[in-house]
Amino acid sequence: MTGKKTYGRSKRHRAIYLTATVLCLICICYIFCLPKDLFSGTVYSTVITDRNGELLGARIADDGQWRFPPADTVPERFAKALIEFEDRHFRLHPGVNPVSLVRAASQNIRNRKTVSGGSTITMQVIRMSRQKERNLIQKGIEAILATRLELRCTKDEILALYTAHAPFGGNVVGLEAASWRYFGRPAEELSWGESATLAVLPNSPSIIHPGKNRALLKEKRDRLLARLRDRGTIDNSTYGLAISEALPEAPLPLPQYAPHLTESLYQTAKGKHTKTSIDLGLQKKVELAAERWRNEFSRGDINDLAAIIINVHTSETVAYCGNADFASGRSGSYVDILRSPRSTGSILKPFLYCAALQDGEILPGTLLPDIPININGFSPQNFDLNFYGAVPADQALARSLNVPAVNMLRNYGVPKFHDLLKKAGMSTLTRPASDYGLSLILGGAEGSLAEITAIYADMAAIMNGDMAPDKFPLTDRTAIHYTFEALKEVNRPDEMDWKMISSVRKVAWKTGTSFGFRDGWAVGVTPDYAVGVWAGNASGQGSPGLTGARTAGPVMFDLFNILPRSGWFSEPDYGEYITAEVCRSSGHLKGIHCDKCDTLILPKASLRSSPCPYHREVPLTNDGKYRAGSPKAGTRQEKMFILPPSMEWYYKEQHPEYRPLPPLMNGTPDSSGNFIPMDFIYPESGSTIYLPKQIDGTVKGITVTLAHSNPETTVYWHLDDSYMGETRYIHNLNIIPSRGRHTITAVDADGNTISTSINID
Repeated sequence: MTGKKTYGRSKRHRAIYLTATVLCLICICYIFCLPKDLFSGTVYSTVITDRNGELLGARIADDGQWRFPPADTVPERFAKALIEFEDRHFRLHPGVNPVSLVRAASQNIRNRKTVSGGSTITMQVIRMSRQKERNLIQKGIEAILATRLELRCTKDEILALYTAHAPFGGNVVGLEAASWRYFGRPAEELSWGESATLAVLPNSPSIIHPGKNRALLKEKRDRLLARLRDRGTIDNSTYGLAISEALPEAPLPLPQYAPHLTESLYQTAKGKHTKTSIDLGLQKKVELAAERWRNEFSRGDINDLAAIIINVHTSETVAYCGNADFASGRSGSYVDILRSPRSTGSILKPFLYCAALQDGEILPGTLLPDIPININGFSPQNFDLNFYGAVPADQALARSLNVPAVNMLRNYGVPKFHDLLKKAGMSTLTRPASDYGLSLILGGAEGSLAEITAIYADMAAIMNGDMAPDKFPLTDRTAIHYTFEALKEVNRPDEMDWKMISSVRKVAWKTGTSFGFRDGWAVGVTPDYAVGVWAGNASGQGSPGLTGARTAGPVMFDLFNILPRSGWFSEPDYGEYITAEVCRSSGHLKGIHCDKCDTLILPKASLRSSPCPYHREVPLTNDGKYRAGSPKAGTRQEKMFILPPSMEWYYKEQHPEYRPLPPLMNGTPDSSGNFIPMDFIYPESGSTIYLPKQIDGTVKGITVTLAHSNPETTVYWHLDDSYMGETRYIHNLNIIPSRGRHTITAVDADGNTISTSINID
């Protein structure tokens, strides 16, 4: 008897254990039956929005569907309309509504066909994620998975999943894509009529959509609106307005603002929703202005235009026009000029000026040589083809003179400037500094408008105190202050008087024109914004009327007029600068013979710069007509500003007030110093010169040019050991040297001698 009881208890225990095990397995299966990501493998459209979430543009998903990445929330109107239409008890049931299933089964049996599925919104989410054949078995699986989904997600999260993946007819999937395709605006801005229209679409998207069975679609929409009215969700007035709304016509094209930016992000953030720093309202204005200007320039065969606006305080791009008139599909319109490397022209000159100030290489008004130079065949010219002898550095920058800029770079050092540009953010400098040489400052390198405008913006940010100095190589606020003051006075005598235009709004700005008139640049900054504009042809074709001041400049000021007005930069704070006396004539630190000076605030490194080399005490006769050899009776000492003869030759033509050094009194030796009254203008010592042959096979030779402080004197010329002739008044001599290294020597009537060495290739 005891044995039978023990056996019975053992059998019951095994049954309990078995049942418990089965139940545990069922629980485990139930817990893990739902994939972690319901829609893994789903591909989405690339969606680009502005800073406020406004749609800039989108690219279709790889499977050809307009399916925007899922949003976290669902607009209230659509949510209420959808729940009323699809699943009135959505917020009450656990994923399955038995009443709906029984009612659907009854209707299907009565009609002998499937007229209702009885699926809840949760079950439909499961069905959309699984994409299985629809039958009773699959519906049972969907019901189980739906209850599991309800345990994982909130009702709002489930509603968001449905809204993002429901079909809305054609190749439109998800509410946001449908809202833009059918109504041209975001879902949160839909009216009750529009929300109801979209709420009924997923029910039969292949049968009823705006392009098919429109009458049936309207009937279903109006019936839904009536139910919303009857339940008090909307009032009679709203209902009347909603049913009077017309249904959408054919799907609308999506917005195409900042299309080049959209395309760029499509390559780097494909299938994602990217929120940019673009301000859509400003973007629209910039694109309209760019298209208007491009249409005007196209008459002169200038077909492409790009523009960018950067917020100085945040370093964010708020307007991005990679190329105007993108929608036209014209040749070149798809090229994103903002990111394309283009010849920089003169647009880098402010960076060199600022760097030279920061390092104490120059002072703001230091006189820079503006005379002909030839460096291994490189002979830069100013835009107007004139030379000015000597020009203050700030004026040379404001007037964008090329020769002084080359001389400044020569002293500063090409490798040093090349490194500074790379540290500042120019990623386009891919070759060694030696490959660019001195042409780096005149357009010998390529840069992108986006990066160069960002450097100008960073300089402004340093002035504002918006950027940490360790993140940028140009950190001296006093140097930047003088740079912006020079750029504020931009005046291009070779092109037009911009002061009248620039006075309308205070802007520090610079233009640039590349060789061959292929690229026109203009970049300007205020304390709040940096604006960059490029005009030209994406193909690289030049145009005679293409200069930065005549094309990009007007567009830049037009864009500044769109922006809020700014004040001006505050001056550097005490402790950021030093004060020193500066020669008013030369712009150098005061020398011992400088008589007229100004006290200026200067970058701290300015004390490294050299004192004035041009002022000297000169013994003159009492009437001042002649120079005495040395101080003695009947003479007087006078402090004079004397430039080297080569600089003086051109300088005195522009400065009638300049007083050259008087000639020596006859028979008087010059013992006042080592002043040499003549300079070679061409060729420069150490230069390499190529002598091309003429059509007839002859060699034309080179013209040697010399400046003498007394043009009336006679100059005797020698090539190596051979006498070549003499000149007077105009000291030019044509010579035909053979290949190899040569020395040219000039001797004047007073015995002064000067030589230069050249290499003929």
